[in-house]
Amino acid sequence: MSDTEVRVRGIGDKLAIGLSFGSSAAVMVLELVSLRLVAPYLGLTLETNTAIIGVALAAIATGAALGGRFADTVPPTKTLGPLVMFGGALVLLVLPVVRWTGEAVRGGGENTVFLAVAVAMFVPAALLAAVTPMVTKLRLSTLTQTGTVVGRLSAYATVGGIFGTVLTGFVFVAKVPTSVIVLCLGGLLVVVGAVLTIFLRGVQAAARPLVLALIGGGLTLVAPRPCEVETAYHCARIESDPNRASGRILYLDQLRHSYVDLEDPTYLQFEYIKNFADLIDTEFPAGQRIDALHVGGGGLTMPRWLTATRPGTHNKVYEIDPGVIALDKAELGAESGPELDLQIRDGRLGVRSEPTDSRDLVIMDAFGGVAVPWHLTTREIVADVHRVLRPGGLYTANIIDFGPQNFLKAEVRTVAEEFENVAIVSTRAALAGEQGGNFVLVASDEELPVAALRTRLGARAEVLAGADDVRRFVGDAPVLTDDFAPVDQLLTPFPS
Repeated sequence: MSDTEVRVRGIGDKLAIGLSFGSSAAVMVLELVSLRLVAPYLGLTLETNTAIIGVALAAIATGAALGGRFADTVPPTKTLGPLVMFGGALVLLVLPVVRWTGEAVRGGGENTVFLAVAVAMFVPAALLAAVTPMVTKLRLSTLTQTGTVVGRLSAYATVGGIFGTVLTGFVFVAKVPTSVIVLCLGGLLVVVGAVLTIFLRGVQAAARPLVLALIGGGLTLVAPRPCEVETAYHCARIESDPNRASGRILYLDQLRHSYVDLEDPTYLQFEYIKNFADLIDTEFPAGQRIDALHVGGGGLTMPRWLTATRPGTHNKVYEIDPGVIALDKAELGAESGPELDLQIRDGRLGVRSEPTDSRDLVIMDAFGGVAVPWHLTTREIVADVHRVLRPGGLYTANIIDFGPQNFLKAEVRTVAEEFENVAIVSTRAALAGEQGGNFVLVASDEELPVAALRTRLGARAEVLAGADDVRRFVGDAPVLTDDFAPVDQLLTPFPS
């Protein structure tokens, strides 16, 4: 029996397609999982997403090139099974490597975390990307079939990548924790590789990769967990305030997002939240019920405060992350009812669905890391907010920026394109550009009660208002639109 006959019998057409399809799907699952792994330490920004995708593509290119080269020098029947096994074993090492590195440099060293993710993902992804050229080599029995074999296997590999992407984004991440995805993916690859190795080479050839897989799986189980709850978008946890028995802090990824006092909803901890409250109390008579729309839920601090201080107020909240709402209900005592309508929906779509002239107040407080999602910053969404507000209604947004404050200035100019009156509330040093932090952006078609607001704020914060002062502050900042909104590029990184 010739060598060609052995190779074709050992790797039939269906098995070849399955290996190409499955290895490519595994690479895409690993890529998307790696995006989740960096979130607790690096946040979710366009730059981190782009970098992880770039590493994955580099791994695919490297694996394809080296896989093809080794297929011509070493019989693929000897390397294919161990290749899949080692890839799976290294997948099992990704999570503990990232978590231990992240814990070791918590509070700084973001480049170290990214380097750990890049290395931990690159090697197994490259090994898995080498599968298709090796399988292709085994299926090339004659030169007359070259185009058909290469084209077919390449097509199935691409379909596998699409399948892995869709399955991870729409099913896996929404249903199971990242650690479970990693363990199942790595374990499945090890099993497939072991069966393939035993089939092609015998039992002994599978021993070493199995030992590495067991080590990786064990380390994954004992690695530190940065999340109390892993939601569809965030690594979330709630911690108690050591200085206030009823105080709770909601962390999303690496940042404090909300503070809630379980016994006193009128207690406000964060300065920007106090600025929200002072602004509302200045604009609307004390105790008056209002219809409020909140884009971004977090710990629901402002809806709680409005309900407590203005009985009868109707709060509608659009929060895209169902895990955050579930955590609010389970640990922060949130309950839907006549005064609190919780909607799990993207804020942009939510605002678009609101009736015209239906709200007195719109609060924009939605973040992915320290950045407002770009589609919630543009002139188009601001125009929709303008439409939803009643005459004299108030739009206010929480903005975080540092350094030259290029994003803040662009957003102020964007809002000023739609509203007659715009103001910014923050500390004196922040408004002077000496430091960064939270800025409360305020807009209305009616004149803003600037003098009364300054009196209420006292020494805690300053107000930048007036068309001339706002224009000087904004300078030549661009207007953000759906066609041009480089939010991540304009935003100055959070200082270490």
